[in-house]
Amino acid sequence: MTEPKSLLAELEDAVSRGTAESCLQALWHATDILIAGRYSEDQIWTFGEIIGRLAEDIETVARVRLANKLAPSNNAPIKIINKLAFDDSIDVAGPVLRQSERLDVKMLVANARSKGQGHLLAISKRKSIPENVTDVLVVRGTAEVASSVAANSGASLSGFGFLHLVKRSEDDLILAEHLGLRKDIPRHLFQQLISKASDEVKRKLERERPELVSQIQTVVTDVTGTIHARFGPASKNYFAAKRTVGKLHQYGNLNEDQIFEFAHSLKFNETAVAMSLLCVLPIDVVERALVDKNREVILILAKALDLSWTTTMSLLFLGAANYRITAGSLDTMKAEFIRLNVETSKQVLKTYQSRKSAAIASASAR
Repeated sequence: MTEPKSLLAELEDAVSRGTAESCLQALWHATDILIAGRYSEDQIWTFGEIIGRLAEDIETVARVRLANKLAPSNNAPIKIINKLAFDDSIDVAGPVLRQSERLDVKMLVANARSKGQGHLLAISKRKSIPENVTDVLVVRGTAEVASSVAANSGASLSGFGFLHLVKRSEDDLILAEHLGLRKDIPRHLFQQLISKASDEVKRKLERERPELVSQIQTVVTDVTGTIHARFGPASKNYFAAKRTVGKLHQYGNLNEDQIFEFAHSLKFNETAVAMSLLCVLPIDVVERALVDKNREVILILAKALDLSWTTTMSLLFLGAANYRITAGSLDTMKAEFIRLNVETSKQVLKTYQSRKSAAIASASAR
């Protein structure tokens, strides 16, 4: 087989003496030899120098052909692949962004941050996409890009990514459906998704994921029923609690000690109102978080307020069935609470707040 260095010398001579047509023929010859062979990274680099020299001034049609040849190849020179990926023509960049395993995460993030929507859509169709790339796609991308990411089972989504997509799905039926079909969506975010989803989306999800039918049907009524069964529906007690806690908040006396006192005394209404005021969230959101079997949301709210573990435990016991939690479950929740970051939890809380504010504004407008 032709050695790369020998080929380089031959091609250098051909370039110096040849025409544009002969240089193009040499380009395809070198590319075909590269794709068909087995080479070390050093040898691939040498091929890259050859191909880069030959491809300097080729037309768009030739760049498209080169991209399609190199995109699926594990021998593709990294320097050439990176250049093709950032080509302004999506016909050139698209095959590389969709297929090439020679593009590293750094290049994908840089591409997603700087290029157009066609480039982002191409990245969203990769066989696998790491979280730090999808984080950029779900923020910068159009509705089509966001739906493509959600529909791609090989795309890994961070907690931030899921939160952002759930927020965007409120006005996007296609995105809501794709998100609901993802098996890796966190349970509390799935509940938020379903609580806002249209009847059409719910019916589609029930057909596609029959194992979730009962969860979909009870995601709102089950939580509401639990609150009413254990603490009673909205009543004079609730409004009295609202007045009492509201005055404490008005005069700056609503703090962690008060939350602990309310929760430790099993005063559900007072605790819910206090958390609602301090978190700046609607009361129904806090009530559901308190009694939800998945304790992640209440842990996040407690961490966002920078509450101590002792106060957080009182919230957990208040919402637990029969006010009991096994030692094992409590240890697991404590470990999860310790792992949570205060600033990250505050960002999650801000996301909840902005979504609820938008929903209220939309309802008022209607």
